[in-house]
Amino acid sequence: MVQEFEMTDIRFMAHFLGIEVAQRKDGIFISQSGYAKEILKRYGMENCNPVNIPVDSGVELKKGTTMGDVDPTYFKSLVGSLRYLTYTRPDILYGVELISRYMETPDQSHLYTAKRILCYIKGTIDDSLFYKPIGNFSLVGYSDSDWGRDLDERKSTAGFAFFMGNTMFTWSFKKQAIVTPSTCEVEYVAAN
Repeated sequence: MVQEFEMTDIRFMAHFLGIEVAQRKDGIFISQSGYAKEILKRYGMENCNPVNIPVDSGVELKKGTTMGDVDPTYFKSLVGSLRYLTYTRPDILYGVELISRYMETPDQSHLYTAKRILCYIKGTIDDSLFYKPIGNFSLVGYSDSDWGRDLDERKSTAGFAFFMGNTMFTWSFKKQAIVTPSTCEVEYVAAN
């Protein structure tokens, strides 16, 4: 959620390791827009064209493709920077988890996917989490998986998000530890 606010609305502004917290009368904003701008500049993407989604639909990454070598140190640095950004950006978590699998031997397809995430960040640089006081304290959770989309190990990536009222307070995406032979079993493992 992107919000514009005036300096008079801010009771305090805190910066802790790139995480910006702004408190207003109607709630609290948590973002990393300054850190996101720093990442774009560090990797030469500050003038890139923004895209609407962080990962191409149907992208299939795998180990050992022959698209060319990428410096693993550079790629690890880029992925590490993006991983830190997921503290306030659950919208990029799936893509970052996907490219994190290839940090030891990245190729051009992995680098392309990482740079696409940067292009998405460019278009959503000021997005933030907004936490507001609410009277509805119902707990709602969602989980899903991609059922065996890891082409190397045939494992699924599962994710979840939990909300207290309308406020998301925890989220995760990770590759499942086991191979699941059915969609029903994948969803069961994702929910646990």
